[in-house]
This record gives sequence, structure tokens and C-alpha cells, in this order.
Amino acid sequence: MPSAPPAGVTRRVVVADDDVLLREGLVRLLGEAGYDVIERAGDARTLVDAVRAGQPDLVVVDIRMPPTNTFEGIDVARSIRSEFPQIGILLLSAHIELETAIDFLQSGERIGYLLKSRILRVEDLIDALERIALGGAVIDPVLVQELLGKQRRTDPLAVLSAREREVLSLVAEGRSNAGIAHRLFISEGAVEKHVRSILAKLNLPATDEDHRRVLAVLMFLDAR
Repeated sequence: MPSAPPAGVTRRVVVADDDVLLREGLVRLLGEAGYDVIERAGDARTLVDAVRAGQPDLVVVDIRMPPTNTFEGIDVARSIRSEFPQIGILLLSAHIELETAIDFLQSGERIGYLLKSRILRVEDLIDALERIALGGAVIDPVLVQELLGKQRRTDPLAVLSAREREVLSLVAEGRSNAGIAHRLFISEGAVEKHVRSILAKLNLPATDEDHRRVLAVLMFLDAR
């Protein structure tokens, strides 16, 4: 686990947090670990100005920032990513706030999201920053579990039986009812019954069946 940037490498960092004690603590820890903290910010506007002026390698930003202390941090992170896609961004949060960050995290490169309470060692923070700087993504394991649980809870196909999922997967392959019946060694009538059940369980609009089958396939593909 890296405890500092590689020898001969100077990574320039901007730290943004409205909590002055936490902000200055991060600045001190990063400086001691070999990073060049070129600026600190206590609000979103100051952070944007600092990034534009200094164009750092990394930004460490709290999700909740003034003036509303809601999600200015994630909003400004999106702006920075749009304007400076090469800058690595580490989001810090005191709470699990996946709903606000999920779209941003899906960008997948040079991004991290850690819970403040889970950073128990300086080495963990440095490791995250180095992985982000090298193009990777770092997501707190607690957030990963929350995301997986959310996906399970909101899976639109969870209402389907195993056989119905199997039938829907074959519909997605473009097979006709006859083709599905042949593949599963069941009658065509049984396939039609499964299809009707699938369409009903997925609460698809009452349009013609062919259109409903397409909508069901789209739901199947989106859930994979």
C-alpha cells in the first residue's frame, strides 16, 4: 500500500471542506505525506476558482458544502470533471448519500468516494488518492454494499419466477413463442401463459402485445 506519492512525483492537491478543523487537518496530513496542497477552500465557488487557477492533479472535496450544506460538493465535482476531466476527484461524506453521487461515480475513472468515519488510517487516504491519481476508482466498501442492496431492492425483475426470467431472456434473444417452446421443451401454450404473466407482473402499459414484449426486453436488458 503506497504511503506517499512515488519518489520524484509531486502531486498538486486542492482540499475543500467547510469544516475548518477537518480541512486544515487534511492539509497537514497530505503535506506530511508528500503532497503539494496548493489551495484550500471552504465553499464551492472558492473551490472552482482554485481549480481553474491552479489546475491540480487531485481535488479532495466534501459532498456537503455551503451555502446550503446539501450537495454543492457533488455539483461542483461534476463541474470540475466536465471542465477538467484529467483531474482526479475524491469525494468525502459523513453520510451514505449514493442517490446524489451515483451518476458521477459511474464515470468510473480518477474518482473516489469515502466515508469520513471509515478513514481510520492516513495510509488508507493516501492509498485512495494514489489509486485515483493513476486512473482508478475507489469506492468505500460500505457504499458498495449499499449499492448492491439497493439494486436488489429495486430490481424490476424480482417479481418474476426463475422460469419467467428464462422465458424473458429468450424473448430478448428475439425468439418466437414457438422457438422458446422448442428450446425449453414445453408447449407453445405454456410459453404464451408465461409471457402474459411476465407482462402483467412488470406492470407494462396496456398496448399491443408486440410493443409490450419490446418494453419487457428493455427492462430485462437494463436490469442486467
